[in-house]
Amino acid sequence: MITVSFVSLNSGAIETSFAETLTAMGHLLGMNQDAGSDRLAMILAQIRLPRLLLGMLAGGGLALSGAVMQALFRNPMADPGLLGVSSGAAFGAVLTIVLGVSLLPGLFTLMGTWLLLAMAFGGSLVSLLLVYRLARINNRTDIPTMLLAGVAMNAITGSLIGLLSYVASDNELRDLIFWSLGSLEITDWNKLIVAAIVIAPACVAMLAYSGALNANLLGENEARHLGFEIEKVKTRLIILVSLVVGVIVAMSGIIGFVGLVVPHLLRLVVGPDHRLLLPASALFGAGLLVLADIVARTMVAPAEVPIGIITAVLGGPLFLWLLIRHKRRQIV
Repeated sequence: MITVSFVSLNSGAIETSFAETLTAMGHLLGMNQDAGSDRLAMILAQIRLPRLLLGMLAGGGLALSGAVMQALFRNPMADPGLLGVSSGAAFGAVLTIVLGVSLLPGLFTLMGTWLLLAMAFGGSLVSLLLVYRLARINNRTDIPTMLLAGVAMNAITGSLIGLLSYVASDNELRDLIFWSLGSLEITDWNKLIVAAIVIAPACVAMLAYSGALNANLLGENEARHLGFEIEKVKTRLIILVSLVVGVIVAMSGIIGFVGLVVPHLLRLVVGPDHRLLLPASALFGAGLLVLADIVARTMVAPAEVPIGIITAVLGGPLFLWLLIRHKRRQIV
C-alpha cells in the first residue's frame, strides 16, 4: 500500500521522481524551503494528495461493503453495483445536481455538500431495502430473486438518471457523463473531509460485526441460537453499507466491481473468517482502486480514462468466471 501510494503521488501529466516527491512533501510539511519544490508541492497539495486519499477511502469502503453484503446474503456474487445500491445512490446524487438549485435553492445553499451526500445515501438505502424485501421469501433470502431485483433496480434508476441527463444543461451534462463513469478527480479538501467524517466511522462500525457475520454464515437460525439478534444486525449493516456507498458515489461517481472482486479473491486466500476478511478487504480494496487510478491517469496521458472503465475491464471477466464456476458446481 505504501509503494502504491508513492507511485500515485508520482503519476500524472507531469512525471516526477521519488526524490522530487519526497522533497515536495518535505516542503509542504515545512521541513525544507527549496524554491524549486513550490510548483510540485502545489500539485501534490491540490490534486494528487486529495485524489490519493479519496481513492483509499472509496476503494476500502466499496470492498468492505461488498464483503459485508456477501456475508449478509451468503453469496459471493453480492455487490453494491449488482444489487442496485450504487445506481440508487447515483440517482439521488444526480437528482440533487440537476434539480437541487431550482427546486431547493435555500436548502442547497445551506447544506451544500451535505445535501448531496444525504440524497445519495437516501437513494442507496431505498434501493437496498427494496431489493432485500423483494428477495425475502419464507423468512429467507432467495438469491435468484435478489439478483433479478437488483437488475430491475439498476434498470429503473438508470432510466431515471437518463431522464435527468436529458433535461440537464450542457455544463451539467458534461460533468454527469464523466461522473457516471467514475472519477477520483477532486480538488476540494472540504468535500474530502466531509466524506472521511462519514465513511471512516461507518467502516469501523462494520468491522465490529465480524463475529455476527461469521455466525450468519452458518444460517440465520444458528446465528440466533448463538445469541445474535440477526435481524437487528442486518438492519444496521444495511444502513451502514448504504451510507458508505452513497457517500462514495456522491464523491466519485459509479465505480463498479471493486466490492465484488476484492472480497472474493481474499476469501480464497485468508478464508471466510470475517475478523480477517473485513480489514483485509478494506486494505486491499484501497490499494486496488489507487492502482486502477494510476492506470487511468497514465494510460493516455495527459488525458484521463474514467476509472469506472478500468475497474469494469478488470471485474467483468472475473464476474463471468464466478458464474461459470458456480454453474459447474451446480452440475456436479
